[in-house]
Amino acid sequence: MAAVAGPSVLVDDRREADTTPVDVDSLAALLAAVLAAEGATADAECSLSLVDPDEIAGLKAEHLDGDGAATDVLSFPIDGTDDPGDGQWMVGDVVLCPSVAVAQAPEHAGTPADELALLVVHGGLHLSGWDHAEPDEQSAMWARERELLCDLHGAPARDPWTDGTAP
Repeated sequence: MAAVAGPSVLVDDRREADTTPVDVDSLAALLAAVLAAEGATADAECSLSLVDPDEIAGLKAEHLDGDGAATDVLSFPIDGTDDPGDGQWMVGDVVLCPSVAVAQAPEHAGTPADELALLVVHGGLHLSGWDHAEPDEQSAMWARERELLCDLHGAPARDPWTDGTAP
C-alpha cells in the first residue's frame, strides 16, 4: 500500500489473553487510507484498539445494549472526517477483537488478514458517517466497503458480501 498523507492512527494493543498475530502497522495504514479516502486530512487523528473478547463484549453491552457476546469490531465516531478548521481533531475510535475476527474468517472473508482488513475498513467507514441499519444504507455501505478494501488491501479470498453477512 502506498503511503497516505492522511490521519494519524494511534494504536493501543490491550490484549492480554489473545495471542493472535496481527500486522498492526498494516492495519493502521489501512485505517488511515480509508479515512483519507473519506475526506479526513493529515490534521485528523483516530485510534485503533486491539482487545480481548471479554473487553469487546463489555463495550458492546455498555454502548450498544448488546447481549454480552463478543463481537468483531466496534466503532465510536467522535468528530467525524470533516475538518473543523481549527487544527487537529479526533475522528473516532475503532475497537477490534482479533480472536473473534480470525475465528469467523474462514466462513467470511477467507483469511485472517483479509478479515482483519475488512473489519478495519468497515470500522473506518462508520467513523466517516456510514451506516447499515436500513437496506439502502447497507447496500451503499457494502459497495463502498468492497471498493475500498479491494483498492487499498486487495480482494479478499472469499466474498463476504454475497451471503448477506458482511460486518
